Amino acid sequence: MRCNSPRLLACAIVGTFAASVPAWAQSSVSINGLLDAGVYRSFDGVNQLGTIQRSNVAISGFEDLGGGMKAIFRLSTRLELDTGESEGAGVKPFWHDESTVGLQAGWGTLRIGRALTPMWAQDWKFDPWGNFNRIASPAWYQWHALTPSDPFGNNGTAEYGRINNGIFYDSPKMAGFTVRLSASPERQSELGATQRPYAAALEYENQGVSALAAYERNSVGDKDSFLAGKYRFGNAALMLAYDDSRSAGNVAKSRATTLGGTYQMGATTLKAGYGHQRLNQDTNRFASVGADYALSKRTTLYASLGHKRDANVASRTAFGVGMSHAF
Repeated sequence: MRCNSPRLLACAIVGTFAASVPAWAQSSVSINGLLDAGVYRSFDGVNQLGTIQRSNVAISGFEDLGGGMKAIFRLSTRLELDTGESEGAGVKPFWHDESTVGLQAGWGTLRIGRALTPMWAQDWKFDPWGNFNRIASPAWYQWHALTPSDPFGNNGTAEYGRINNGIFYDSPKMAGFTVRLSASPERQSELGATQRPYAAALEYENQGVSALAAYERNSVGDKDSFLAGKYRFGNAALMLAYDDSRSAGNVAKSRATTLGGTYQMGATTLKAGYGHQRLNQDTNRFASVGADYALSKRTTLYASLGHKRDANVASRTAFGVGMSHAF
C-alpha cells in the first residue's frame, strides 16, 4: 500500500493493527460452564428446588509459547443455582472445582494446583448420568465410598475427587491409550496425614470401545481400585464398572458393581442404571431410569427417577425434572 500525506494516519492505524494481530492470535481466554436446576423429591421425602446435577462457571485460557508449547490455566467454581451460593459455602474453597496453571506440549500436559485426580476426572464416562445426577446416578451413591481423594481438602474436611497442592500429568494419546498421573509433594502431617497421596489411570479409547483402569491412595492410606468399560454401537451404549474402595488397614470395605445404558432417539436420550454395593457385610442396591430431551446443542430438559434399597433401611424413591444449559 503506497502512503501519500493524506493517507499517513490511515496507514499508521492499519500498520499497527496488522502488527498486533499475531500477538492476539497467540493467546486466548474463555468463560464457560453449565447451569442446572430442577424441581425434585429427594430420597428423604422432601420436596426441593435446586441443583440436581451440577452447576459451574470456569475461566480458562492459554498462551502460545512457540515450538508447539502452550501455557495453560483453569479456574472453576461450583454453585447452587437456587440460592446463588458457592457449593458447600463456608466449607469448600471458592475455586472448589479447579485452580491450576501448567504447560502443554507434544510430551503431554502438566498442571499444578487443585484438580480432580485421574480416577475422578475420567470415571464419569462410565455412568449414564456422568457421576453427577443426585437422583438417578448409581455412581454418585456407590463409587469410591471409603476413599476421599483428600481427607482434609475442604478447609480440614474431606474432599471426594480432588487434591490440593497437586501435580497432574496427562500423556499424549498413543494407539488409543492415555496415561494420567497425579501426586502431591506435601504431607499434611499437622492434620493427621501419614503419607503423600498419588493416583494413576490408564485409559483406552478407540472407535466404539472405551476402558479405564485406575488406582488411588490418599494421604491417610485409604485405597481405591476402579475398572470400567463402555461399548457404543449405533445409537446405543452399554457401560460396566467395578469399584473397590477400602479404608486404611482394610477396616472397612466397599465393593460396587454398576451397569448402565443409553439409547438415543433423535433429540431424546433414554437412560437406565443399576448398582449393587457390598459395604462391609451389608448389601445396597440402586436402580434408576431417566430421559434427556435436547432443545439445542446447549440446552437440555430432563427427567430422572431413582430407587434405593439399602440394608436395614426402608426402600426409598426420588424423582424430579430439570433443565441444564451449557455455555
